[in-house]
Amino acid sequence: MRRKTKLIHGGIFGDPHTGAVSVPIYQVSTYKQEAVGKFNGFEYSRTGNPTRHALEELIKELENGEAGFAFGSGMAAITAVVMLFNSGDHIVLTDDVYGGTYRVMTKVLNRFGIESTFVDSSDLTKVEAAIQPNTKAIFIETPTNPLLKITDIEAASQLAKKHSLLTIVDNTFSTPYWQNPITQGADIVLHSATKYLGGHSDVVAGLVVVNSKKLAEDLHFVQNSTGGVLGPQDSWLLMRGIKTLGIRMEETEENTKKLVDFLQDHSSVEKVFYPGLETHPNHEIAKRQAGGFGGMISFDVGSAEKADQLLSKLKYFTLAESLGAVESLISVPARMTHASIPVERRAELGITEGLVRISVGLEDVEDLIEDLQQALA
Repeated sequence: MRRKTKLIHGGIFGDPHTGAVSVPIYQVSTYKQEAVGKFNGFEYSRTGNPTRHALEELIKELENGEAGFAFGSGMAAITAVVMLFNSGDHIVLTDDVYGGTYRVMTKVLNRFGIESTFVDSSDLTKVEAAIQPNTKAIFIETPTNPLLKITDIEAASQLAKKHSLLTIVDNTFSTPYWQNPITQGADIVLHSATKYLGGHSDVVAGLVVVNSKKLAEDLHFVQNSTGGVLGPQDSWLLMRGIKTLGIRMEETEENTKKLVDFLQDHSSVEKVFYPGLETHPNHEIAKRQAGGFGGMISFDVGSAEKADQLLSKLKYFTLAESLGAVESLISVPARMTHASIPVERRAELGITEGLVRISVGLEDVEDLIEDLQQALA
């Protein structure tokens, strides 16, 4: 199947019992057993639910993996993946990573003895230099949040294999429509499905895909043991969102290119971050490993005061956390999504007080340009 067909016909299509075209919402907690330990596929909805199973089969196919898993949020998915490791294990992570990932690694999971080092993974020499005897995985985010750095997935995976490590890729920004890390050598792919996969600001979810039966068994054990599963209603909403992912990603990409051109030419904008720009570091890698450059733009207006002035004048860009929705969203990472990262650390990374992040939506692009034009003025 080609990409758009797979979004609609992948996984489990419809309901064989009734002929319903849409997989039903199985709002159920437990299931009748024929005898002790003898049941028809499902025994308890924490362990498995037919609606969630359909979603997990779908994301497995979209990411070309061995098994898929659905969690109650992107952070629940990340936490479950890190729980595959043991106390004393070490993970090398992308430095410009989502603030929630940084927070859970440095404020929560470190309490259980899981160590982490954050480096610029777009420079793999720095990644290799950070590998220790107790390192078990390389965790990369590409493109990164919010500076949109690009890491070479295939090269990172080869480096990981050289040192007998796992490669974990956060694929939230690109989605499986544009980028398939497992095909490029990664072992585990995860998504904050709240974002592009859901696409309508109405569901919070996380998805994980693994590339082997052993990882599938281990992650299912963690999922079932800790219980951070996605409910059937949200699983159904997410499948509905995924059906239109292709046309949404393509339209978003077209809008984004025009907004990037506008921002680059505006005198009030000091710098634009977008992997689709030929001047962007590792642009050629992004072009090679992904089918599109995505709908995220970051740009610097110089100061927190100017950023606030911009935000106060906008009409069509909604000031909000999150991204990847049909409506265009805008945020100031230093005070919103990345506020949990210490000030000194943000300064090192280049996440300035004047950095503004846009998630481009599906509005008429001329309206979006006019809105930014009047606000920047």
